[in-house]
Amino acid sequence: MAPSRREFVRFSGLAAAAFAAPRIAWAEAYPTRPVHVVVGFSAGGGVDTIARLMGQWLSERFGQQFIVVNRPGAGSNIAAESVVKAIPDGYTLLQLNIANAINATLYEKLNFDVVRDIVPVAGIIRVPLVMVINPSFPTKTVPEFIAYAKANPGKINMASGGNGSPQHIAGEQFKMMAGVNLTHVPYRGNAPALTDLIGGQVQIMFDTTPASIEHIRAGQIRPLAVTTAIRSEVLPDLPTMGDFVPGYEASSWYGVGAPKNTPAAIIDALNKEINAGLVDPGMKAKLDNFDGIALAGSPADFGKFMAGEIEKLSKVIRAAHLKVE
Repeated sequence: MAPSRREFVRFSGLAAAAFAAPRIAWAEAYPTRPVHVVVGFSAGGGVDTIARLMGQWLSERFGQQFIVVNRPGAGSNIAAESVVKAIPDGYTLLQLNIANAINATLYEKLNFDVVRDIVPVAGIIRVPLVMVINPSFPTKTVPEFIAYAKANPGKINMASGGNGSPQHIAGEQFKMMAGVNLTHVPYRGNAPALTDLIGGQVQIMFDTTPASIEHIRAGQIRPLAVTTAIRSEVLPDLPTMGDFVPGYEASSWYGVGAPKNTPAAIIDALNKEINAGLVDPGMKAKLDNFDGIALAGSPADFGKFMAGEIEKLSKVIRAAHLKVE
């Protein structure tokens, strides 16, 4: 005899509960083995260092190893694609950074969509860039620099760590919003670009404060402004770019993502512990070395932040006609 509607509903509910119970228990037990955090850059850089600091924190909190795996190449796209293709079980995570937001527009033929295929887990920090010039350059403030640049279009060389790098995009954003014409000189990394700025081969560069602070203190380069909306803690007397170019804001930032369809319970557990790290005195002291601003919040908060960054950066990239195949 066929079951009644009530019996069918009751049976369906029991079946669903039986199916869900192991998944819930599995999520609560997470992780039961080491977790891999994939980084799209070589060891030793800012993205890698942040990943290792947070990985150590998560290892201590969860009682399982969070192992950093470096997969450099294609502006971090190789790493991102490997995570997109990973099993969505919480054991493969991506160290997200501003390059992922830049690449969404810079590369026309990616095999993935970072918004569609990567689930935001949590933000970590955003780090200001600083506009620095060679000390011999005849300006001492941003308004003076803008006036000089407008009077000498195309004659000022702007260094960066490479085409499409965060430093390059910050410079293009400045050019667009300040209405100046600077000649971009890309280098293979920030270190040689900074060396040539100190040597006077180029006149201006946008770089992170951790990379440039010691050269600033030594008087080898002159800072004019920080690029974030609020002042830097390590350079508190330095104005923000927004004080002179209304609406300007640029930063390098770091966070964590996972393959889409990763269980929400695992996403929430990771988010909770990452946020705990951002307020822990010991962890906070380590992150303060990057002159960063905490990106605490829910997965949805980080997702909204990333979407805003992609939209903002896409306008700069398209206006500058930047493309990478």
